Amino acid sequence: MIDERIVRAAVAPLSAEPRAAAEQVSQTLAGHRVSVLADRDPWLRVRTRDGYEGWVHRGYLYDADAAALAPRFAAGRVSLGCVVREGGGARRALPPLAVLADDAVVEQGEALHPAALPARFPREAGAVPGTAQRLFAGTPYQWGGITPWGADCSGLVQTCFALHGFALPRDARDQAELGTPVDGGFDALRAGDLLFFSDRDDGRITHVAIALAPRRLIHLALGRGGWAEETLDDSADEYGRGLMGRWRETRRQG
Repeated sequence: MIDERIVRAAVAPLSAEPRAAAEQVSQTLAGHRVSVLADRDPWLRVRTRDGYEGWVHRGYLYDADAAALAPRFAAGRVSLGCVVREGGGARRALPPLAVLADDAVVEQGEALHPAALPARFPREAGAVPGTAQRLFAGTPYQWGGITPWGADCSGLVQTCFALHGFALPRDARDQAELGTPVDGGFDALRAGDLLFFSDRDDGRITHVAIALAPRRLIHLALGRGGWAEETLDDSADEYGRGLMGRWRETRRQG
């Protein structure tokens, strides 16, 4: 029988090793299920719903197994960025894609039932950049992050595409395996195309961005400190010139 738990914290870091000072490799969110693969008390090695694995401290999870808690999350309301008052009276913020307990009352922001998401977030790649701008503009760069509170390049892409019904992998190099290759360089870009970059000699993908229009993109970049909108024909921008030189390919989803 699979041991499944539900995340209690608004954001639970997944670590590369079972210790507090270890590198954060990703995150999982309140109300999401994780499968327990190993127990090194007080750390658990878990697999998230996208197949990503890492170590999470027990303190971020409910003690009871997921089956026992399932009735509390039956409605499965999805946060779009909200503040809730929970059944016990506690008030807290939840990032986009967190799942609310059924007894949580939304006091600020918004949460939707899963069936209502497609009307707000149609399964069209061209609609993804607008969602990214609304939810992530101003987000600081954080390695392993997936929320507007702090995210990396592929975390931005995975979260925004997930809202629109696209299940993309966590890492940029794996995201680059999906979709249809786009010919024609930067002039052929359409809104929602994914651009992939590498700063490695072997060409392995290390960065991803979302196209806004021909020769324009948005991304979360360490070199920008976080959120940035780039115009790729700005010859006066040293960072932009370097980014163009690291481009490897473009892919289109859907």
